Amino acid sequence: MAIAPEIQLKVADEVWLAAALLHREHPERADFSIEEIKNRAAKEAGKQGLRAGVYIHIVQHCVANRAPSPGRYRMLVETGPGRRRLFRTGDSYHVAREGSKTHPAAEDLPEQSRKLLDWYRKWDALSSKRKREEDPLLALVGSGKHLWRDEDPDEYVRSLREGWE
Repeated sequence: MAIAPEIQLKVADEVWLAAALLHREHPERADFSIEEIKNRAAKEAGKQGLRAGVYIHIVQHCVANRAPSPGRYRMLVETGPGRRRLFRTGDSYHVAREGSKTHPAAEDLPEQSRKLLDWYRKWDALSSKRKREEDPLLALVGSGKHLWRDEDPDEYVRSLREGWE
């Protein structure tokens, strides 16, 4: 699926597309090397060739859990030295990247690549759900909410403090 020449992709979107294609084609893989993502971007670029900024976007500008310098995108996550995967809901990220872009806007992608956004939303939702289910601490979220259903929390604390003086 070569990228359409009529749309000038942002370099960050080009990196996201390459990583998304790798994830979709290799669902058994958790992450990819920087080189694999770069090679996939080059394949998608075709005769136009790989643009100069792609490598630094894979290494730094698009990586959520690195300090921004200057790019603030949250499109990829560094999973280990030289390893990346797409960012998903619930991933940690550098505080200076708060609110930044995690995936391309549909209108910024060639028509044939827009279906990847639907795939990404499903992949992100499934991955995030699995992450919550597998993490014993995250699995506890909301587990104690029934404790306060019939009691005022302030009244409960007052009753515990009775006779402290």
